[in-house]
Amino acid sequence: MNSSKDLDNLVPDIYAKLDALSQGVPIEFSDDLIEDFGERMKAALVHWAEPHKQSKGLRMSNIGKPARQLWYESRRDLDEPSTMHPHMHIKFLYGHLLEEVLLLLVKMAGHEVTDEQKEVEVDGIKGHMDCKIDGEVVDVKTASNYAFRKFSEGTLAVDDPFGYMAQLAGYEAAEGTSEGGFLAINKESGELALLRPGDLSKPNISTRIKTLKDMLTVDKPPSRCYTDVPDGKKGNMRIATGCNYCAFKNDCWSDANDGVGLRAFKYSNGLKYFTKVVSEPRVEELT
Repeated sequence: MNSSKDLDNLVPDIYAKLDALSQGVPIEFSDDLIEDFGERMKAALVHWAEPHKQSKGLRMSNIGKPARQLWYESRRDLDEPSTMHPHMHIKFLYGHLLEEVLLLLVKMAGHEVTDEQKEVEVDGIKGHMDCKIDGEVVDVKTASNYAFRKFSEGTLAVDDPFGYMAQLAGYEAAEGTSEGGFLAINKESGELALLRPGDLSKPNISTRIKTLKDMLTVDKPPSRCYTDVPDGKKGNMRIATGCNYCAFKNDCWSDANDGVGLRAFKYSNGLKYFTKVVSEPRVEELT
């Protein structure tokens, strides 16, 4: 590890390099770094272009997801075709590529990146951590403007629908540490943030894994992850934001609207899924 570099100074160090560029000081990249970056971008593209088979069971990347979601996931038919919209494939592509750009910036600033995509295991649950930076476990995230604020403002622990905290805790436990963090980039603005949550914000990963393993053996799903919320003042109810991106929301809310199931309406800012419609929305319904 570069003894002159410290993880806590990572973002200021990157910004300092870019500030110097603004002042006319060129950034010097070694031939090896440029070649390595090209190979990593190529590998990310090739990996993205391959169809990915659906899988069941617990993985380091999903142990932080809500228990009910994991219960449905463990019982899905793996032969069912993917229902992913084409734009989501594009979103995943630039997410993968942007993570490589972010790690290039880390290396550009003189910080050491090691153990990239190292396989780790905790209590039989396996996964691949993103990397270590300056010897510390770091999970790299690309985020929307809304999600980025959770990293920059340190509020991820209270609004973590994708289970990032548990994911980081798993990687840390596998490496015998609790001092890791998240390096996030805002996909819209290019801003960077380093979040180091601390022990109190993260779950005990061994307890979490045991609880989930026990839960997956029962025939009845756990209670819902979120309750539905009011939409306006006319009595309509919709699913919570944390449910919007769940692949099992229709199964989970099959009893909505008196057994009809969720009703989806197209608003200018995206779809809304209603559990109860008292007043018909004046927008197109998705059928």
